[in-house]
Amino acid sequence: MNDTLQTPYAYGTAIAADRQRVLRNTYWLLALSLVPTVLGAWVGVSTGILAKMGFGFSTLLFFVGAFGLMFVIERTKNSSMGVVALLGFTFFMGLMLSRLIAQVLGLRNGSSLIMTAFGGTAAIFFAMASLSTIIKRDLSSMGKFLFVGALVVMIAGIVNMFLQSSALMLTVLVLCLGIFSAFMLYDIKRVVDGGETNYISATLNIYLDLYNVFQSLLSLLGIFGGERD
Repeated sequence: MNDTLQTPYAYGTAIAADRQRVLRNTYWLLALSLVPTVLGAWVGVSTGILAKMGFGFSTLLFFVGAFGLMFVIERTKNSSMGVVALLGFTFFMGLMLSRLIAQVLGLRNGSSLIMTAFGGTAAIFFAMASLSTIIKRDLSSMGKFLFVGALVVMIAGIVNMFLQSSALMLTVLVLCLGIFSAFMLYDIKRVVDGGETNYISATLNIYLDLYNVFQSLLSLLGIFGGERD
């Protein structure tokens, strides 16, 4: 009788413990992923390698490299090689971010803008992480709408490479900031609810959210708060 009553409780406890383990491993790997990101950005800024490549080639490199490495991560996510692939991906993404960072550092208050963007991104992350534990509602239905929104923003960004419209660029940045902040909540909530059980995949998703939020925030700060000599 007691064993019958305790079994569902023990099962529920095991599930909760497993979800906490995935969330904890995700946060640890996410923190670790920032190290190669910073290193990649430093290498990019120091060498100016992206500027030497030219905008067109560096953009092609970004899409081929990013999607190629994400494919490798998904194929190896159930082994230790998945961690290696993820850290390689974050180094690459840091390298790709170096063009924007170099432009902002060219401003008189560039360093403070970068720190402000970093602090703002961290604040959004902690807010979304806190909300994910407070909200009891299932947010899985958000996924399709956020995916469509992200796709629209990406297409608009590609189109604006040719149009060079300041208004469209600002619209894309604001939308990107909002969509990926919501994506952050969605992705963390999936781990909390047990919808994502692989911490490497979870880290990849949340890292991309953070990356896009930081990039959008830094771009907006550079546009509206940059002090030029």
